[in-house]
Amino acid sequence: MALISYLTTVRLDAGARKHLAEDLRAAGIARPLMVTDRGVRAVGLLDQVLKEGGIDPDIPIFDETPSNPTEEAAEQALALYRDGKCDGLIALGGGSAMDLAKAVAVLATHEGPLASFAVVNGGMQKITAQTAPTLAIPTTAGTGSEVGRGAIISFRDGRKLGLLSPYLIPKRAIADPELTLGLPAMLTAATGMDAISHCIECFISPVDNPVAAAIAIDGLERAIVALPRAVSHPHDIDARREMMIAAMEGALAFQKGLGAVHALSHPLGGFRDLKLHHGTLNAILLPPVLRFNESVCSKTYPRLKRAVCLDANADFASFMHEFALSLGIPMRLRDLHVPREILSDVSRLAPRDHTHATNPREASEADYLAILEDAF
Repeated sequence: MALISYLTTVRLDAGARKHLAEDLRAAGIARPLMVTDRGVRAVGLLDQVLKEGGIDPDIPIFDETPSNPTEEAAEQALALYRDGKCDGLIALGGGSAMDLAKAVAVLATHEGPLASFAVVNGGMQKITAQTAPTLAIPTTAGTGSEVGRGAIISFRDGRKLGLLSPYLIPKRAIADPELTLGLPAMLTAATGMDAISHCIECFISPVDNPVAAAIAIDGLERAIVALPRAVSHPHDIDARREMMIAAMEGALAFQKGLGAVHALSHPLGGFRDLKLHHGTLNAILLPPVLRFNESVCSKTYPRLKRAVCLDANADFASFMHEFALSLGIPMRLRDLHVPREILSDVSRLAPRDHTHATNPREASEADYLAILEDAF
């Protein structure tokens, strides 16, 4: 078993879920609120983790996490947290459950509306060490939120904003690839492309952090090999473990910041009626963003090409388009029934997203619109 202490402590191994009770004690959590979703409960993962982790099945459980976590869901989970006299949280699921748990951890220990803690509202300085402790158990290999310092929340006013603070990093994470074995092929592909987009965007970010860059490129090298195997052979435990590592590494590299892919996918995901999957959006947006950034990435693109075994003269953006397409991902926004008329709104919101600042090439509202048209 690999025991990793970097930003936090992670148990990485098949069967790591059996150490849940021990990790709760290490995190100082005696009465947790479990944050999950109906899908995780329906396939039996919730009961399995509680039983094998040695946890009281009567702990408070919030299983109404939406696919894009909302301000309203955070408030509902907060009420359950307070009614249950909880002192910490377990997040079991994909990035949505983990992000929602982080939002609850802030609300439970700080005064003020959730929006006041968003990065764009100066919220990073408002989140303190008083944040309730969280333990994260991913059931997908994509967001890496189990080691991430951020949470993305859809607010009532239609904005999809990020909370960001080192105090949001879960105190412990259990990365058990066995919990991803039942993930359907399309969800495996979409979450895997989310991890790949993290690794690529962090690597090409202009922020100077060689350690994070090395972690990001390692994550890409792992994912480009493992993801097709995990999609075509869902019970390949080695491929699942590699994807769990890649997802984690993508998030460990967040120290360098993301870029235009996320600056666009965040506001697109804020249109609740469309119910757009974040990883799918990232897969679609990645190739046109790579084309946009190429003129300023002469030092980073050659290393990306080597990571995926491409010739020096190959078109990296085209390669990533074909790679995602081969996984079964629809590679046009129109395939997701995104109305063309919202593109101008998205391009207007993108420069306000916290990931916009670390894109390697300065992007204007007009540039963002052109990228969206390219992806449409």
